Amino acid sequence: MITFLNVIHITTIVLLVIAVLLQSGKGAEVSASFGGSSQTVFGSSGGANFFQKFTYILAAIFMCTSLALTILPSKAKKSVFEGYTAPVPTEAPKSTDAAATTTEAPAATTTAPAEAAKTAPVEQKK
Repeated sequence: MITFLNVIHITTIVLLVIAVLLQSGKGAEVSASFGGSSQTVFGSSGGANFFQKFTYILAAIFMCTSLALTILPSKAKKSVFEGYTAPVPTEAPKSTDAAATTTEAPAATTTAPAEAAKTAPVEQKK
């Protein structure tokens, strides 16, 4: 249904643009672009009534399809998360970290300040 409305909507847009561009402006003639000097392309009335009515009909169809395309999809789904269920884990996650599997605490390595001073590099004065 929405695809059908999209096709009708786009077709209406294209026809509406063409109908508006073919209408004569103030002091301009439609047939002048086709090489004639009088408006005999669409009869003696010049096609003004035809293009006006055609534009009104296309504008009405455009408004109806715009409203329908706005209202119909909103009724189909209320939220992005509607119907979403979080996955339930079936097993506890297995740790691959080797340090986490050992039960012994790591040995603490501390260096006394006196021993650190013996091993520290001595700067030479220049």
